[in-house]
Amino acid sequence: MRLDNATGDDDVEINLTALIDVVFTLIIFFVVTTSFNNRSALKITLPSSAASQVEAQRQPLVVLVDRAGNYYVGDSALVRSDLASLKDAIRQQAGNDTERTIVIQADAKASHQSVITAMDAIGQLGFSKLSIATAPEKQGEP
Repeated sequence: MRLDNATGDDDVEINLTALIDVVFTLIIFFVVTTSFNNRSALKITLPSSAASQVEAQRQPLVVLVDRAGNYYVGDSALVRSDLASLKDAIRQQAGNDTERTIVIQADAKASHQSVITAMDAIGQLGFSKLSIATAPEKQGEP
């Protein structure tokens, strides 16, 4: 077998198409089978705080308004349903903690004025975190 070319017309060529196909196949294989883990290289210990535990233990103060317009603060019922009595009861239950959350649970048939009176008492005492509890609507009811 003679490799030298006497005429010089034919150049030796290497077909790279098959090699490129194999390289692309290997790249696709490695990309698909690689798992990416979101692990941090640094191991850290987070600091602890006693304030977060106290805040988690603090339950919201519940003011309940029934259909007749009677008020219940926490577990105690109010004898009179006026603004001054409601403010005194809230002040006794919450103390000076105006950062405490207050939840109003009013009956659906309670008068609008009773709920507004409760909101007014809470606002006059300086509370800023107020929630009104609702029940989810049942399926099939308007």
